[in-house]
Parts: sequence; C-alpha cells; structure tokens
Amino acid sequence: MRQGPGQRAHSLIVSSPFALPAALAAKADPGLIADDEKHFAAIAESLEATIADLEARLDAERRAPGGIGQTALDRDLEVHRLTARLRTIRRYGLDLTLGRIVDESGPTYIGRLGLTDPNGHRLLVDWRTAAAEPFFGATHANPMGLVSRRRYRWTRGRISDYWDEVFTPDGLEGHAALDDQSAFIASLGTNRSAQMRDVLGTIQADQDAIIRAGSRGALVVDGGPGTGKTVVALHRTAYLLYSDPRLGSRRGGVLFVGPHHPYLAYVADVLPSLGEEDVQTCTLRDLLPEGASAAPEADAGTARLKASAKWVKAVDAAVRFYEEPPTAVTRIAGLSLTADDWREAFDAPGHGTPHNEAREAIWEELVEILVAKLDDEEKEDDLRKTLAHHRDLRSTLNRAWPLLDAADLVSDLWSVPAYLRRCAPWLSPDEVRTLQRTDAKAWTVEDLPILDAARQRLGDASAGRRDRQRRAALAAQRERMDQVVDDLARSDDEYGMGLVSMLRVEDFDDVLVDDSGLPVADPDALAGPFAHIVVDEAQELTDAEWQMLLLRCPSRSFTIVGDRAQARHGFAESWEERLRRIGLDRIELASLTINYRTPAEVMAEAEPVIRAALPDANVPTSIRSNGLPVVHGILSDRDAIVEAWLSSHTEGVACVIGDPTFEERPRVRSLTPELAKGLEFDLVVLVEPEKFETAVDRYVAMTRATQQLVILVGRSYDVEHDHG
Repeated sequence: MRQGPGQRAHSLIVSSPFALPAALAAKADPGLIADDEKHFAAIAESLEATIADLEARLDAERRAPGGIGQTALDRDLEVHRLTARLRTIRRYGLDLTLGRIVDESGPTYIGRLGLTDPNGHRLLVDWRTAAAEPFFGATHANPMGLVSRRRYRWTRGRISDYWDEVFTPDGLEGHAALDDQSAFIASLGTNRSAQMRDVLGTIQADQDAIIRAGSRGALVVDGGPGTGKTVVALHRTAYLLYSDPRLGSRRGGVLFVGPHHPYLAYVADVLPSLGEEDVQTCTLRDLLPEGASAAPEADAGTARLKASAKWVKAVDAAVRFYEEPPTAVTRIAGLSLTADDWREAFDAPGHGTPHNEAREAIWEELVEILVAKLDDEEKEDDLRKTLAHHRDLRSTLNRAWPLLDAADLVSDLWSVPAYLRRCAPWLSPDEVRTLQRTDAKAWTVEDLPILDAARQRLGDASAGRRDRQRRAALAAQRERMDQVVDDLARSDDEYGMGLVSMLRVEDFDDVLVDDSGLPVADPDALAGPFAHIVVDEAQELTDAEWQMLLLRCPSRSFTIVGDRAQARHGFAESWEERLRRIGLDRIELASLTINYRTPAEVMAEAEPVIRAALPDANVPTSIRSNGLPVVHGILSDRDAIVEAWLSSHTEGVACVIGDPTFEERPRVRSLTPELAKGLEFDLVVLVEPEKFETAVDRYVAMTRATQQLVILVGRSYDVEHDHG
C-alpha cells in the first residue's frame, strides 16, 4: 500500500529519498546527492507544516457561517481552492519535485507546485513560472544561463534514477553524473499503462515552447504520431490556467475536447495531477443529450451536406420565420397596437438575445407601449395589472413570437421540403430531397451541430417564467422586510428613527433579502461560454462541428492540436485555409517534428502507407530504435501472439485493432482504428489492415505501437506478398 504524503514526508526526514538500484551505485555517491538529500529534508518538513496549515484553514472555513450572496460564493471558492491544493500535496509528497537547475546564483528546485518554508525561503518553484522555464527549454545551443540541469525519476515515492546535463565546464566539477542516454529517452521505452503516465518531468524544449505560448487567437499544434501533441495540449491547459488571469473559472474557464471516451479515460488523470480540477472535458457528442444515442449518417452524400458551416445561417433563417410582427392593428384593453408598435416591441431585445429568452423583453415593451397610450396616469397601475393576465395579448404574442423547441425546429427541416428550401436556399432540389427522411428525429452524429445551433439560437424556453417568478419572489420579500422595519420602528420609540434610517438604506435592504432559494436555471457545464477551448485530434472536425465550439468561445481563443495526415476523411488544404473558412482569423502554427514514442522500425513501415495517400504529410522523425522488426503473420496466429506476449511481459498493455471478434482481457484492449486514435500500447496487433476504410486508418493504427507491431492478414499468400 502506498504511504500517505504525511507519512512519507515524515519518514523522509530521517531517510534518503534516493532508492537507486545496484546498477546505478555510482550515482549514489554522497558528493552527488548530499545537497539534494538536505533539500528534500527541508521539503519534507515544509510539507508537514503546509498540510497541517491547509487542514486548519479548511476546517476554519467550513466551520465559519455560510453567509449569503457573494459572501457565500467567496467562501465556497476558498474551500474549493484549499481542498484542491491539499489533495495535490497529499497525492504526491516529496515527488512534487521534478528536478533542479543550477545557474550562477546556485540551485533552484522545480516542482508541480510552489512551496516555501516557514521563513519564506523558496523550496520549490512552480513549473509554470518564468523562473522554471529553463528546466524545460534549455538546450546546448541555448542554455538559458544554466550551468547544469538534473531530472528525477520517481518510483513509488522514491528516486529510482536521475539524469544530469551539463552546459558549462563548471558543471562538471564533481556535481554531475553523466549518462550515455538521457532519462527522457530511457523513459520512452518503458511499459505503457491503462492511463497516460506522468511526463511533466520529461517535457522537451520544442514541446515547452508551445506549452508557454500566449492564448490570444488560435494556436495550431501540428504534429505526427508520437510527437507529444496530447502531452502539449494537456500541459498547455494547466499552464494557461496558471499564467493567464483571463482564463480562470470565474471568467469562463477552459474546455478540453477529445475525440472519444477511451481517449478521455486515458488522459483523465493528467490535469488533476497538475493541480487543475476545474477543466471541463468532453467529446463533441457530449455537448448535446442527443449525442449519446446518435448514429453516424449512413449515406456519405448526406453527411457531406450536413458538414457545412452554413447550417448556422439556415437555423437562423428557420427561427426568423417565427419572428414576424403582426401587420394589422390589434385592440388590447381598449387600446390599439399598430404594426409600428409591434415592430418597436420586436426590436426591444438586445442584439444576440436568444429567441425564447427575448419574449420577456418584448412583453415588457408591449406593456410600456400600451401604458404610454393612456391619458390618465392614475390608471397606469390598474392597466399593468390587467395586462399581466391579458389572454388576448398573450395569445397574439404566442402566435407572432412562439416559444420554440430545437428538436422540433430541426426535425421540420428534414420533413418539410418547402421550409428547408426557404431556410437553406443554397441547396439544389435534389439535395433537399436527399435530406428529407421518414423519422425526422432519428438523430445522427451529423445532425448534432445543427441541433446545437438551434439550441444556442433559441435559448431557454423557461427563462422568462423563472425571471418573472424571481422578481415576484424578491418583491414579496422586500414587501415583508418593509413591514418588519415598520413594526420595529413603531415598537422602539427611543431608537426607532435611527433604526428606520439604517434599515431604509437600499444596500442594507438587499442584504436582508435572501435570494438563495429563488428559481435558477439548471446548470449546463458544457454550454459555455468558455474563455479558452483546447481541441485534440482537431483534424477530424467538420466545418459544422467547428461552429459548435465557436458558439461557446466568443473570444476565439483556441489551442488546436492535430495532424492533417491522420484525418480520416482527408485534409488536402492547409490549417490556415480551413480555420479561416470556419471563422477564425488570428492563427499561429507550431509544428512538432520529432517522434518520441514510435520506434524507427515501426515508422519505417508506416511512412510509405501515409505518403501514398498524402505526399506532404508531416511524418515525424523517430529518435529511438529498439531493434524489434515489424512482425507479419496470418489471422490464425492472433491468439498465440497475444498469449505469448502476455506470458513474457508482466507489465504493459496491448491492443488488437480491427477485429471485433477479439474479446478483451486484462491488459489487452480490442478497438476499431477510429477509437484507437490518441492512445498508445506496447504491443499493437493489426488484423487485416488492408480492409480498413482508409490508408489513414492503417497509418494511425500502426503508429499506436511503442515497442512491437504485428500485422496479420487473412491468407498465407498475403503474408508472402506482404514481405515482398
């Protein structure tokens, strides 16, 4: 059982955190690690004090009166902040420390979080600060002022290895243990696990430069398999939340969008391990409730038609069809509403107000227009009360500006040809017929962006009702408070007038009124708006799907991670061309060209597959070779290969890709090429890849392997042919 951090911190005060194997005995030389041991002892003491302090502060906050309004919100936020920091420290203990850098002023230790001792001396510098940047970014070409750098490898809370780099001759003077191979490269050959391993301590300079780039506009991170795109996306998310105050949860927060749920499960532990627990993560399907059951469009032609970004305009036209003011004079309570009056009321909602939520503003404007037509001011209150429940006015407004349901609106497009022609005039008659279907609400994946556009354009149908209830409840509370104040004033002759003066102050009246129990909307955590959105495997998004994200990010602040060569439906244009077409204008491109994950033996076999389909593909250069050639076999070898691997490998994970008949077992997954995207496995067994839908599917599946790739075909002839 792993010790708790308090236990580990205490034990490490009197014992070394280094647990180097016999093969690394030279690295255990006191001259190399004594300074580290002393520093870790100070960190251990500080951790104990920090945990005790956080527990005390958290206990005090929880015992404090809850308060109401902003006071209650501030208290909840502080409890959340303290809890998150305490959870992170308890999770790691001494292995909060990533490594150290040494410059002319001495050593600086880099950590997942910042940490100081009781005297304010900095023990750990947060990895996201500018002071920590050389730990990730220094190279021999640009040492960034460093004399040396040390990275630790932690295993079960102890240092099992470390690696030193020296940038100046001074760094060699008895303080460095130099290896033939870096700890980073060595770590690439270790066994995979069911979830992404912690890689913060091994982030490289090219990756770190992208992680620390600014958040204004759209940053495209283009890189082939194994270049660390997902690592960059996740760590950039944590970095931006720390460094950019515009992105905090109270200002919109960050949304992280992945390609599918196996991917989200694989990376689920990364952001919490970096101290960020408030990031919303999802797939595009998760943005709408219909996404859970939506099936892919069966007809490729229909799918292409629905992939256009123009559907946002079609949805807007479909809604405007129901926003036509009456042209005839309407008699209400003995007064007349002309066509001009109706147009004025329909213009009352602010620009961009969703259709359903605009009704309340229209209603209030109609009331004001009618009240203004009265000649007798003394009758205004009576007229307002009459209009509040006036059936004819309400029914006329319901016909002219009805409440609409997104599902009904979109299903009408697929079942009423004339309506679709009116709303999407760019469609040909044949295309209109193609889009019609018998069951208009049998939602497909391609329908989701159109449904989403309708939801965003329509808004909440019950918002007006809740707003009326809220205002009525607040008015009733204020009326009761006024009565209480009057009663107190009458019962206290000595202090009555002073009390009345204090309680009549408007701000104090607001304090007395408790709005915590009033009607509020059910929160939709994925509805946005978000201050920044990170999209992984972004090459797969259609123009219509991009609109789902643009509607949730008014700032147009994006991190877009992908690989044109891995687009299942082709990506012939440039990133800039596609993104400008869908509505982004401030675009920067960063490329990752080093393959840290995939052995050279695998890439040598995979590169010709994608080059044949996309000659200008960004195929990265592998920096490691493990000497294991790609194995070719026949389908009947499948189970024997898997069993042999399991018996010879007590750790690691494998995956059979492309064979739905293979049943998963411990440490062996069974996935389609599409669901394997973004994942990695020690062993990958491809079953009849020649039957995969596209060359991209074959390329993606082949490059999931971090150690061994096996390709199985259906007949022995194919094996001989495959060997060439």
